Amino acid sequence: MAAVEARLPGVPADGILIGDKKYSGVTLTLDNCLLSPERLERTPSSDHGLAPDTEEQLRREGCERIQAAGILLRLPQVAMATGQILFQRFFYCKSFIKHCVESVAMACVHLASKIEEEPRRIRDVLNVFHRLRQIQEGRPQSPLSLDAGYIALKSQVIKAERRVLKELGFCVHVKHPHKVTPCTPQLCTSPVQPTCT
Repeated sequence: MAAVEARLPGVPADGILIGDKKYSGVTLTLDNCLLSPERLERTPSSDHGLAPDTEEQLRREGCERIQAAGILLRLPQVAMATGQILFQRFFYCKSFIKHCVESVAMACVHLASKIEEEPRRIRDVLNVFHRLRQIQEGRPQSPLSLDAGYIALKSQVIKAERRVLKELGFCVHVKHPHKVTPCTPQLCTSPVQPTCT
C-alpha cells in the first residue's frame, strides 16, 4: 500500500534527531498495524475451538453493548471508541471461552472513561449494563440491588479491569483514526504542507 507522508510544520526536511531516532513526519500506512494478518486469523478463541462467525458475533455484540452503555452514561464518542478498541485488543490476546464478555465490556467502559478523563463510577457502569440486560431480555426495569451479588459483580469487574491492563501491558494509549482522517484529503490535493489539529 502506498504511504501518505506529511512533514511537521517548522521541522527541517531531514527531521529532528531525538535519542537515536530521527523524526520528520507522519506516515499513514497499513504496514505498521498492531496485529499481523496471521494473528488476526488465528485468535486464542479459535485455538479453543470457537467458530469464526461466533467469535465475530461476540466481538460485534460486545462493541454494541459498550456503545449503548456509553450513550446511557453520556460519555463522549471518543471514550466509547477507546473502550471498544481495548475490548478488541484484549480478545485478540485472550479467549472468549475463558473470559466473560460482559465483565470485560464493563471493565473496558470503566477504564476508557478514566483514560479519556471522563470518569464514571463503577456503580453507574454496573447499573447501565444491568439495565441493558433487562431491556434485551424484555424484563421489567428494576434497580440493581446492593446485596452480595452486587459486591461480587463489582469485584469481578475490577478484576477484569486489572486483567485487561495486565494483558495489554498497561499500554492503553489509543490513536483514533477519525482524528487523522480529516487531514488525509488535504495531503493528497494540496501542494502546501497541511497542519493537522
